[in-house]
Amino acid sequence: MTLSEDGTTLAPDPWAKFSWLLATPWLAFLTFPVVGIVQSPVPVAAQAGALTAVAAFVGAYLYGFITNERTWVRPRRGWILLTVMAALTVPVLLTIGLDVFGMSTFLAVYAIFSQPLRRAVWVVAGLVVLILVSVLLIGEPYQFMFAGITAGTALFVGLIRWIDGRQQQRDVLEKQLAMTSERERVARDVHDVLGHSLTVVTVKAELAERLVDADPAAAKAEIAAIRSLTREALGEVRATVAGLRVARLADELTAARAALTDAGVAAEVPEDPAVVDPRHRIVIAWVLREAVTNVVRHSRATRCEVSLSTDSLVVADDGVGPGGAAESGGLRGARERVADAGGTLTVRPSETGGTRVEVHW
Repeated sequence: MTLSEDGTTLAPDPWAKFSWLLATPWLAFLTFPVVGIVQSPVPVAAQAGALTAVAAFVGAYLYGFITNERTWVRPRRGWILLTVMAALTVPVLLTIGLDVFGMSTFLAVYAIFSQPLRRAVWVVAGLVVLILVSVLLIGEPYQFMFAGITAGTALFVGLIRWIDGRQQQRDVLEKQLAMTSERERVARDVHDVLGHSLTVVTVKAELAERLVDADPAAAKAEIAAIRSLTREALGEVRATVAGLRVARLADELTAARAALTDAGVAAEVPEDPAVVDPRHRIVIAWVLREAVTNVVRHSRATRCEVSLSTDSLVVADDGVGPGGAAESGGLRGARERVADAGGTLTVRPSETGGTRVEVHW
């Protein structure tokens, strides 16, 4: 059973379960030693022993692949199995001579899939050299083909191993990128939530401070509102971190109107968000929150106008204007949201000398 990071059950990976099947096509090369054993003029007992060794060889070979699954490299266990498999070729060698090199293909394949690739190359090279030298010294010319078969097969499965390694690296990179993207999303959402809420809290705290002597009842009401806002902000942060919070345009219009009014800014904010295409409402709600927060915090404006259309948002104030100041982190996050949704966000001076934030699709 495979579990995800959050504890949910995942479907088994077919590749991990059946990857050992990649090892089975090479069993065809056992034709050479098996036929050689059967046709060998040795006693039946020797033939039976050699065939038993071949069967055990196949069992060790398949066991190595089945237990490796997709995590190929198992150097220590790989060496043990390679040693066992090499030892099992000895009875076959004593029975059929150098035709035993028909089994060298299996040693090469398992070396490639059980050892670090560079080490596996040396193992395969050693096998090929052993075959060539042995045939040159005591073998028959046709037995040179075993060197070619071993080298060609090793090259083919080595390419498979290399491609699979690159795929695993890509999978890891994709997971890291997804994690980074999610962290950026959470950071952006928390910034937007806290930036707006803390700005409103600051404005209300300043208002309560001015009213505490002149109108204690009104000051008390502002303090109660601050308490409510902080609780709401805490809940929003928790929901944002959990990935559950979705900004609602109707709520943001109401919040924008209240924040501007509390800051002493004359607000002209639409009542009905229905004019906006439903596909864009969530993004526009986030941008509206950030734009209004910047008006309250930085603009020193006396008036702010918000306008909506099917595929656009405009927030314009009569404050000090964008000037040459660096773009805030909130606006950068808002621009990323809009770009991800296929739109554009621009910030420029308004006709009244303030700042004009526009979103269009």
